[in-house]
Amino acid sequence: MSGWYLGIEIGGTKLQIAIGHGSGEPCRAFWRGAIDASQRAERIQQQIIAGVDELLKQSGLERNQIVGVGIGFGGPVDTQAGRVVTSNQVAGWGSFPLVEWISTQFGWPAILHNDADTAAYAEAHFGAGRGFDPVMYVTVGSGIGGGLIEHGQIFRGSGAGALEIGHLRPGPRPFRVNVPGRTVESIASGFGMEYRCRQAIAEALATHPASASSKTPVRIERLLQLAEGDVQRITARMIGQAAAQGDPLSQDLLADSTSTLGWALAQAISLINPARIVIGGGVSLLGETLFFEPVRAACRAEVFEPFANIAAIVPAALGEEVVIHGALALARECFRR
Repeated sequence: MSGWYLGIEIGGTKLQIAIGHGSGEPCRAFWRGAIDASQRAERIQQQIIAGVDELLKQSGLERNQIVGVGIGFGGPVDTQAGRVVTSNQVAGWGSFPLVEWISTQFGWPAILHNDADTAAYAEAHFGAGRGFDPVMYVTVGSGIGGGLIEHGQIFRGSGAGALEIGHLRPGPRPFRVNVPGRTVESIASGFGMEYRCRQAIAEALATHPASASSKTPVRIERLLQLAEGDVQRITARMIGQAAAQGDPLSQDLLADSTSTLGWALAQAISLINPARIVIGGGVSLLGETLFFEPVRAACRAEVFEPFANIAAIVPAALGEEVVIHGALALARECFRR
């Protein structure tokens, strides 16, 4: 029987912690908390302390039964130094020695990877990429990240990371809704769609202000209804819901998102020719009709023709716990000996 490991996912909107063996089976104990980006990294560190205490109580384990910790972090990291480089969503993480902090706080050794690499490792070993090599993984959530698993291991280029597909720049492409940034992430991520949606609503209201004698412009009416009139409450899930109901603005935002992501996948295929592409993250949960089918169509339209039919683009199999499974497995690989 393998020892017990702790897995931690630190994202832009959620924090997840679990205890398990790291072999892909269900976790023994699981804890999830929401992240409020306005409260900075210090608040997340407090949540980790509270979550670990709760997990130990749930599992009935003592601290000395935990062999090591795997961490999947939502942003660039220096794995060799065990240090966060930065977070694009939560302030206070810049150059933070996360591995050292875990060791000091709990007395456990730890290993740190980017969350997309961590999720890629899980999907390649236990999920939709199992049996394929190499496996390319893309997470489309609050941000967009990618990972490549080759011969069962995370490919990290020269050491600082690789497959940062969210930071490709599509260039002068036609967009239906104004694009303030030119990275794939700023267009196709959850945060990117939400930001562009709020900007489009503000512009529509400035041009056609609602009053007692004039209705809300049709282009934004459905989204405002779902958000109960508060544009700050608009989420990518609401955009998907409104698009399914025929809302024009939401359909345009999703079309921009899926066509841009499909373009990015085509560039990656031309460079690395993966055997399978797995896509996870909250935005991918919009499903086949709203997300996967248009992404595949956009990729087919752009891809290098000889590689067009090699890699199927499929949904992740491990759901919202994918980073946790990867973190546990990486801890097991690193510390079980």
